[in-house]
Amino acid sequence: MKQIIQNRIQALRKVLKEKGLSAFIIPSTDPHVSEYVAPHWQSRVWISGFTGSAGTVVVTLEKAGLWTDSRYFIQAADQLAGTEIELYKEMLPETPSIPAFLCNELAKGSKVGVDGKVYATTAAEGLQKELAVSGIELITNIDPIARIWADRPAIPQNPPYIYDEKYAGKSTVEKLREIRIELAKKNCEAILISALDEIAWTLNLRGSDVKCNPVVIGYLLITQQHAIFFIAPEKVTGEIETYLKSQGVEARNYSDIEDYLSQSGASPILLNPLQTNFTVYSSVNPEVEIIRNSSPVALLKAVRNEQEIKGVHNAMKKDGVALVRFLRWLEEAVPSGKETELSVDEKLHGFRAEQDLYVGESFDTIAGYKEHGAIVHYSATPESSSTLQPKGFLLLDSGAQYLDGTTDITRTIALGELTEEEKTDYTLVLKGHIALAMAKFPAGTRGAQLDALARIPLWKYGMNFLHGTGHGVGHFLNVHEGPQSIRMNENPVVLQAGMLTSNEPGVYKAGSHGIRIENLILAVKAGEGMYGDYLQFETVTLCPICKKGIIKELLTTDEVDWLNTYHQKVYDLLSEHLNEEERAWLKEATTPNS
Repeated sequence: MKQIIQNRIQALRKVLKEKGLSAFIIPSTDPHVSEYVAPHWQSRVWISGFTGSAGTVVVTLEKAGLWTDSRYFIQAADQLAGTEIELYKEMLPETPSIPAFLCNELAKGSKVGVDGKVYATTAAEGLQKELAVSGIELITNIDPIARIWADRPAIPQNPPYIYDEKYAGKSTVEKLREIRIELAKKNCEAILISALDEIAWTLNLRGSDVKCNPVVIGYLLITQQHAIFFIAPEKVTGEIETYLKSQGVEARNYSDIEDYLSQSGASPILLNPLQTNFTVYSSVNPEVEIIRNSSPVALLKAVRNEQEIKGVHNAMKKDGVALVRFLRWLEEAVPSGKETELSVDEKLHGFRAEQDLYVGESFDTIAGYKEHGAIVHYSATPESSSTLQPKGFLLLDSGAQYLDGTTDITRTIALGELTEEEKTDYTLVLKGHIALAMAKFPAGTRGAQLDALARIPLWKYGMNFLHGTGHGVGHFLNVHEGPQSIRMNENPVVLQAGMLTSNEPGVYKAGSHGIRIENLILAVKAGEGMYGDYLQFETVTLCPICKKGIIKELLTTDEVDWLNTYHQKVYDLLSEHLNEEERAWLKEATTPNS
């Protein structure tokens, strides 16, 4: 495989020389700036062999590098070993940015290429500006990967399906009305929506174009009078065509988007430069005024309606039942010495598949035993899959797609004997998780203002984690969604009642162990207080938190009370759906800590 990667890099360099380019940048995204993409657009994976969901490859005529974040430091180092691609660890002070690297490596007058169809407008404009300072030109209309990737997978042609209003809570007609009201507030005549999850939510359509993410590839143009869905015509069945017309939506060819925008006079048009690719953005009629702003759909989608919240609770119960059955099985199976990271993944999938309205997984399960748990987004392979033993931790991060909701949960499970270091780390992560779960805060609070709650217990011991503490979760949609987040980076979006977010602090020690505890939390009203209304979090995930690694002396009375109350809730809501043996196991797993 390493030689194959080298051959691909050399093939790319040959094209660069022919085109007069000194470097080419390959991001992880598709034309919709998605986090998870269909195989057709996995160019960065193809050129590098690195399979993580985030990263950017830069290839010059002499060097090659991969920039990625802390979730993938260990995985990237392993997958890049033996190739010429150097790992550049983002957010570390010694790591140069991609523009800084290129300005240092390339001479004045050099040309750098990107495929503008998979490069976000903001990113392309920023890169263009930084390179220009050193006299380097950015070329945005080239795709050498299309030329050298001979067996490139086709763009998905799977037809979408209608998402029933009994799960969505609102019709497309209602959603279009809400979107148009928001456009009017911004004095906009139109909006182009590129984000696939926003399109799926608006149109009450779901698809299978991207693994684990039930979206359909397309663009959605909404004006005050019309709505046009740009989708491959092969995907529009008679049923979908009739449905779209009933909702006031016209279907046009996916490939027509640029020509249509170049001729359209709808002005002003709202575009999100963070989610619109540079080629599409640049195709807008020059006479049309562009309003650069976030899409109002992101916030409308993030605040769950009554029916969606009901669905969330139903999905969590089903998922909890599946997880209880799995954890009981795991406890009995590990001593046999026959179970591996891959086999437990398959077993958990089986328990979930038995549940009503189950559709599939919401992301590829992360099952990391011992040192593999320190790889934040570890993916077991037949070659790497460890055999589980009755000692140490198993970190299990998984989720499911049900028609009535999306789940995402992490449990770090003590399989047997633990070291004092493992117990201490586990308890500190639990303290951070509980601190965020118990938060009560005034309306208008941003996620960054709460993030430290989950980190302070770790900071006191000189530890930290570099990923976010919380991300939004879609409704039978993408497991990662915005616009809200809980992380150290500033995000101006305030938390609102009805937002579903993860709570997942962790700690990772390379070569030893990784720990993460994740539940989903729903922001709910907490009544009035000084200077206005307050919010708090309702933990909606239902699954026991492993008690075997807890050092009780490190927990406060309030923390113990929270854990006991949570476990009682888990037992009360799940026990009626379990058989006698399963209830007995759950009773023991949720017994109060005194």
